[in-house]
Amino acid sequence: MVGFCYIRQQTTEIEMMNIIRLLSSIMVVGTITSVAMPPQRLAVAQSLPPIFANTPVELVPSQSFVRFPVNTFLENLVVAGDGTLYITSHEDGKIIRLNPNDSGTPSIYATVDGKASGLALAPNGKLLVTGWNSAGVPVVFQISDEGDVETLVTLPDAVFLNGITPLTGDRYLIADSYRGAIWELDLAQQTARIWLEHPLLTRQDVANPTPAVNGLKRFGDTLYVSNTAQNLLLKIPLTAQGDPGEPDIFLRQVNLDDFAFDQNGDLYAATHIYNSVVQITPDGTVTTIAQAEQGVTGSTAIAFGRTGRDRTQIYVVTNGGMFLPPPTGVAPAEVVRLDVGTEGLPLN
Repeated sequence: MVGFCYIRQQTTEIEMMNIIRLLSSIMVVGTITSVAMPPQRLAVAQSLPPIFANTPVELVPSQSFVRFPVNTFLENLVVAGDGTLYITSHEDGKIIRLNPNDSGTPSIYATVDGKASGLALAPNGKLLVTGWNSAGVPVVFQISDEGDVETLVTLPDAVFLNGITPLTGDRYLIADSYRGAIWELDLAQQTARIWLEHPLLTRQDVANPTPAVNGLKRFGDTLYVSNTAQNLLLKIPLTAQGDPGEPDIFLRQVNLDDFAFDQNGDLYAATHIYNSVVQITPDGTVTTIAQAEQGVTGSTAIAFGRTGRDRTQIYVVTNGGMFLPPPTGVAPAEVVRLDVGTEGLPLN
């Protein structure tokens, strides 16, 4: 989820898009951003609804694996078959490469001319990156094995492309957090179309820049979707052809960003401004498994390792609380490894 602050004035959806782009280009100083906010609104923003206050806490083994400078917005990640992590640094459009089973030293793999949000692996091993180009137009970039960047598809009717996940074959689904829709990307045809628009995917208040439809992952014949603005986790049944059925609310009052599944169907989700990672079982039981003390302040996305060394471990990327800083101020962005004891569900 791209970071946000609360804005008082009423705005149109296009104006809100401009605000989120502005927020993507500014730095955080101390505990508030350089965007002017009335003190009373800031106080509201700092006083979050206690939606996880009564959630059981069962912390799992953790390791802070890599740290990045303060005000680095690590947005999303994907893990290749050889164990390499690819991570989007949203604000500067960089794709970071990191192999935790090798040297563990991060390097810049590629840089897009714009902003980088979601990440997925194409069947041919290339990277797919959602974001905006330098003109602010939503696009999907494709990055070759050599780190060469090309614009695969331009989506002028999209508003805020966010999470991306495989559907089947060459078909991928992309969350549009402000349009309240999910796009279908056809890699073979290099085209995109609206797959689903629905009230459960939208923001109820367009003056609140919190993303709505955000993370999305398939488990079996069901697509799970987080709507951060409405604090919902949704289930969307899939037909044999990969078309959507009617969305249903699986959980209410859960602030979730991106997430990943293990093979048993347990879901592990980043809570972003709640500075934690939660585990959600198929029956809807929620447990906190990592907190700020484990380094997950501003957690944004999660992915399972894919080698013999880390198949039961999840990697969590963070922004250090850039857009809702803790009392101690913005922390360094981190990649944190948590051992959950169960292998992850393959995405492709």
